[in-house]
Amino acid sequence: MAAKPFMGMAHPRLDEKSRVILPAKFRDRLTGGLVMSKGQEHCIYVWPQESFASQLADVQARSLTNAADRWYSRILMSSSTEDEADKQGRVTLPPELRQWAGLTQELTVVGHLDHVEIWDSAAWSAYEAAHEEAFAALDEGGPPTTPPAPPMA
Repeated sequence: MAAKPFMGMAHPRLDEKSRVILPAKFRDRLTGGLVMSKGQEHCIYVWPQESFASQLADVQARSLTNAADRWYSRILMSSSTEDEADKQGRVTLPPELRQWAGLTQELTVVGHLDHVEIWDSAAWSAYEAAHEEAFAALDEGGPPTTPPAPPMA
C-alpha cells in the first residue's frame, strides 16, 4: 500500500534562528528523520526518509556516463541534508537552501504527493497566479504534457 500523500498547504513563519515549525498535518510523516534539498522552481523539498530512499534509488539507477544524469545527481545529492524535527516540530533550514529558495520570513509549505515543498510566500503566490488559468482551462484530455510558460519578470 502506498503511503498517504502529502496535500494541502500552510503558512508558517521563519524564526530568527532560521527554523520553521512543520505544519501539524505534515509533521507525523516527517518524524524519525527527513531530508531537505534544492527543489525545482527554487523551493526546498522536504522528504520523509523513506520517500528520499526512493529518490536515491532512482539516482543510483542512472548512468554515470550520461551527462544529464550526472548533473542531476550532483545537484540533488550535493544540496541534500538530513535533519530531524525537534520536540516542537521545528527544523532548521540550512543557509544554502534558504538562499536557493529566496526565503524571507513568510513561508508557504505545500504538500506534494511524496514530499513537502517550502516556498517563500511571495514566490508561491506568483507561481500559483502564473499557473491557475492553465489549470482552470484544463479539458477532458487531462493535464498538459508541458507546463505553461513562466511569467515574464
